[in-house]
Amino acid sequence: MIDNSIKRNGLIIGVVAAIILGAIALYQWQGSVSGKKSPFQPIKAKVSEFMLDNGMKIIVREDHRAPVVVSQIWYKVGASYEHNGITGVSHVLEHMMFKGTNTHAPGEFSKIISENGGRENAFTGRDYTAYFQQLEKSRLEVSFELEADRMRNLLLQPDEFAKEVRVVMEERRLRTEDNPQSLTYERFSAAAFQTSPYHNPIIGWMNDLENMNIDDLKDWYKKWYAPNNATLVVVGDVKPNEVYLMAQKYFGPVPRGRNIKLKPRLEVEQEGERRIVVKRPAKLPYLLMGYQVPVLKTAQENWEPYALEVLAQILDGDDSARLAINLVRGTQIAASAGASYDIAARMQSLFMFSAVPSQDKTVNDIELALKTEIERIKNEPITKEELERVKIQVVASDIYEKDSVFYQAMQIGMLETIGLNWKLMDDYVERIRSITAEQVQQVAKKYLTDDHLTVAVLEPLPLDNGKPTEIPGGPTADVRH
Repeated sequence: MIDNSIKRNGLIIGVVAAIILGAIALYQWQGSVSGKKSPFQPIKAKVSEFMLDNGMKIIVREDHRAPVVVSQIWYKVGASYEHNGITGVSHVLEHMMFKGTNTHAPGEFSKIISENGGRENAFTGRDYTAYFQQLEKSRLEVSFELEADRMRNLLLQPDEFAKEVRVVMEERRLRTEDNPQSLTYERFSAAAFQTSPYHNPIIGWMNDLENMNIDDLKDWYKKWYAPNNATLVVVGDVKPNEVYLMAQKYFGPVPRGRNIKLKPRLEVEQEGERRIVVKRPAKLPYLLMGYQVPVLKTAQENWEPYALEVLAQILDGDDSARLAINLVRGTQIAASAGASYDIAARMQSLFMFSAVPSQDKTVNDIELALKTEIERIKNEPITKEELERVKIQVVASDIYEKDSVFYQAMQIGMLETIGLNWKLMDDYVERIRSITAEQVQQVAKKYLTDDHLTVAVLEPLPLDNGKPTEIPGGPTADVRH
């Protein structure tokens, strides 16, 4: 149990940090409005790019504030690359990447990183699979040696495969099938995306996991895990040329894989509202609403994704956002309500709403209230004060994220892997600052229409004794090893 004094100290530190962060953001904002350069303007770090002869891209971002380094390998493959029958194979392979090569026994990878004072893990998303290590800067070579070895030399033993498939199946039961909100989200996605590969869950359908075999995994590994389908991102207290020479030493000898041309798998035009109901033992009803919208990769007008990002912040940026003020604290129709938008994806995505009605309210009540807020934005431009609040929050958030070498690498790797230029991360704040109230209203009118809407409702059934129920926070964005 955490001591109360520690809790109080943590709260004080958090409040002070928030005040400082807000002050920094305000200075930045005032500087941008006045045309004067603020003393808090973020310094653009030096970034170097290299390409090995085998097609592997290397991006190095210098950050010399501390003697640490983050190394991440991003493979251009994830759940959206899979087809029916093998869904979940990317995530299973992520697990198997820790199960040994001819050089290193199962589990030895993690042990070596730990012995060198580092931490490591991996994650699978819709559009990528990534592996990372964070180490003291002199230990970067350890990371490169291990990653280069398992890029092409996995043993993929049947007994280890059988164990890991069972682990993933249990993970699916815990995180999805025994979690009513996550299960509703999975069914919602399958209804919202009919021809897009975003139809399938990252962790895979249970039937596909039950019938997956070692050859499925070997074929997937051979096809996608190659240097010309990977990006190495290194951020920290390093010298770019030294990183390049080290990468050439370890990754350079890894043979290039065959070039793969992806076929387009676009979502069909939605021409009417879609609705589903999920009946499951649960404590509370739950509502999901999603509108088909473009992302940075697919938008015909490059400002639209940034306007959608601002719209999401207007609705659900913090306790001062509209959903919190009007639905949770004001009318008290909702116990919780949120809006979200993922600007960085490989394919068309969704502008999402989620809500749990208050005890004496229904799902219909909360849906009507959400649509009322949407119509209000369509018909009444957002205020100058709201727009400024969002832009200040974006600046503060960007400063906070740039303070982490890990998240700097994450932003670079994600953008590059979905087919965008990493430089967009440094343009993000200015793009958001350029958005007008009229543009926010335009995207709301254009995209938040019933013909582009999918609705999912969790209808609670009586709880079974001992049956797991909702996990606070709802479904997760990706599945972590």
